[in-house]
Amino acid sequence: MPLVTIVIALVVVGVVLWLINTYIPVASSIKTILNIVVVVCIVVWLLQVFGPWGTVTSYKFTR
Repeated sequence: MPLVTIVIALVVVGVVLWLINTYIPVASSIKTILNIVVVVCIVVWLLQVFGPWGTVTSYKFTR
């Protein structure tokens, strides 16, 4: 995936999250949960895009 596409996707997600946080009246605890969920999803997506996610999911705990 081209780097420009990743940057555009991150900017779009950031702007949408900012719009939700600014203009939609929601309790602050729900906004915090929404922000955490979005950040976790973005981190997982970036790990999948750049490759380390495969090694994370295939890691096996052995004795």
